[in-house]
Amino acid sequence: MNKAVKRIQIVAIIIFVLSIVVSNYSIFVSAQNDNRDRLISQQGFYSVEIKSKTDAQIEISVDGKPSSKFPISKNNSLQLLRVEKKLKLKFDKKLIGNFQVFINGKEAVLPNNNEIEFDEYQLKPFQITAPTPTPKPTVTTTPTATPTPVPTPVVIQTLPELQSKIRLSLSRPELKRGMVGVKIVSLDTGKVIFEENAEKYLMPASNMKSYTISTAMEKLTPNFKIATSVYAGAMPDASGVVKGDLTVYGRGDVSMAFAFARPDLAPNPVLTNADYLKVLEPLANKIVQAGVKRIEGNLVGDESYFNGDALPPGWEWDDLQWYYGAEVSALPVLDNAVDLSVKPGSLNSPCAVQILPLNTIFTIVNRCVTSNSSVKRDLQVVKKLDRNILEIIGTMPVNDRGFNGSVAVTRPAQLFIDMLRQLLQQKGVTITGQNRVVDAKEKAQMAVASTVPPVEITKLESPPFSLIAAKTMKPSQNMYTETILRILGEQVGDKTDPKLTSDARGLAVVKNFLAQVGIAPDAVIQHDGSGLSRHDLITVASNIQIYNFMAHSPNAQAWRDSLTIGAVDGTLQRRFVGTAAANNARGKTGTIDQVSALTGYVTTAAGEQLIFSVIVNGVNTGSIRTATMDEIVVALANFNGKIN
Repeated sequence: MNKAVKRIQIVAIIIFVLSIVVSNYSIFVSAQNDNRDRLISQQGFYSVEIKSKTDAQIEISVDGKPSSKFPISKNNSLQLLRVEKKLKLKFDKKLIGNFQVFINGKEAVLPNNNEIEFDEYQLKPFQITAPTPTPKPTVTTTPTATPTPVPTPVVIQTLPELQSKIRLSLSRPELKRGMVGVKIVSLDTGKVIFEENAEKYLMPASNMKSYTISTAMEKLTPNFKIATSVYAGAMPDASGVVKGDLTVYGRGDVSMAFAFARPDLAPNPVLTNADYLKVLEPLANKIVQAGVKRIEGNLVGDESYFNGDALPPGWEWDDLQWYYGAEVSALPVLDNAVDLSVKPGSLNSPCAVQILPLNTIFTIVNRCVTSNSSVKRDLQVVKKLDRNILEIIGTMPVNDRGFNGSVAVTRPAQLFIDMLRQLLQQKGVTITGQNRVVDAKEKAQMAVASTVPPVEITKLESPPFSLIAAKTMKPSQNMYTETILRILGEQVGDKTDPKLTSDARGLAVVKNFLAQVGIAPDAVIQHDGSGLSRHDLITVASNIQIYNFMAHSPNAQAWRDSLTIGAVDGTLQRRFVGTAAANNARGKTGTIDQVSALTGYVTTAAGEQLIFSVIVNGVNTGSIRTATMDEIVVALANFNGKIN
């Protein structure tokens, strides 16, 4: 009996160390997770499980820090991973003999007392080996009927045990200098299952998209479509001639992009310029079908539907070069980014640089030289912040596979019109004038001078907003979200003050919606729509409120369909693979420097639906932030006890 107790103590110690002193792979999971147990054992650490025959409480401490108490209910177990630091385990003497400790699935022998200490030097040589069986003589027996196997009883977990697992996840030392907010509630009853720092301000990263998109889902409806109109001074004459400018008036239709227009594209395809132009083909076809054969004037891109800055406040300058920091325009195309390819040429010659789609608005300064294969790549890609000038600097080895990236476009409406002109000309339309782009300020001046109202000769409508929402939330598309925020401002916002910008109107619409949900006015401080701004602040409690509201909305299905699904798609495609959260947990991720977030829904093993929100701030290692969130969600998905 005493030996069994000591075994239990050792196991508990090992368990606690494994989950607290965690590295990139330290995740709190069930012992049934064969892949994770295999991973741990390969790294020389231990998977530890404590089984109890009675209700009990153990105290575990690490490196002399204050101990924490963890309950184990009768005929249940406490499972943890990974031991590598000094541990101390303590429990009541009357419990001696009622515990079993298993390391990597094999029972361990424990000292005959109720307090055990281990350090990394004792743990490393500690091994569990199965005894060599004593050979038995061969005996011939009369065959007997095979007995009916007795099913192993399922151990039902308790809510205190689930809460203990979550606390263990949050107690890892790598989190001690950061701030973690957690709140988990029952979707059915609203019962709070766990919360910590639930009302503290945290940077949300892309969790901010949940506020913008939920507002748009409710205020615009899932069936809302965005129209792009084509105007001229008059309809084309009998010969197909438009006398004067042909103007494309945009209202923020982000669907003229590969994410919508080319579902047939295989992974990593080799694209041509024609592939890029096809995203505008539905619009070009509309223009041709309207009878346009010749434009005796300019091809004009009118992006005046939005006013205000093209970039939200609070975005960092080094985000602005790449696609995720792309500008906002009422005439977006191809996510307002171009694809850059840099490949080595022949030795000592310039590198081969290409931008697709082909266009006239970018200037490339190529200072990249192909170097010997023994020289390490030293490449810099620098875009001028407010101009479409791209400098390629440095060296690339002759055997290098090359560099590919998506670079943000300044004044993307210019790219839109440049591409449309190429496509119309391919379809036989003659354009005698130049390409022009008009913004809100220029449009206001033109309106004063003009007395002739334009005629809409055709228009193109976007897919329904439900699809746009999914294409925004699942991959966490910043530019789409900022565009939607401005559409909200123009469609629903206050137009009585002409000085308000489109994004300011949109932010006011979101704020009013959050008040309708019941979120405190000071719980959400929003500076942009997407969460790329480092000035945004929210609480995990407000996340729970918005997700609870949307789960009970008439638009609940469209909202759920917009969320990324664990191990299936979007930003969660590579997470939760092989766990109970796969194809189960769904929600919105968030990642910027020092910040990770995950808010969403998960169904427990017992079939109860939960809402969870976890945000980690001020932790430098992304893998630690992700592991903390993921192991909490997996613990929720594995929970087979009763919540309500």
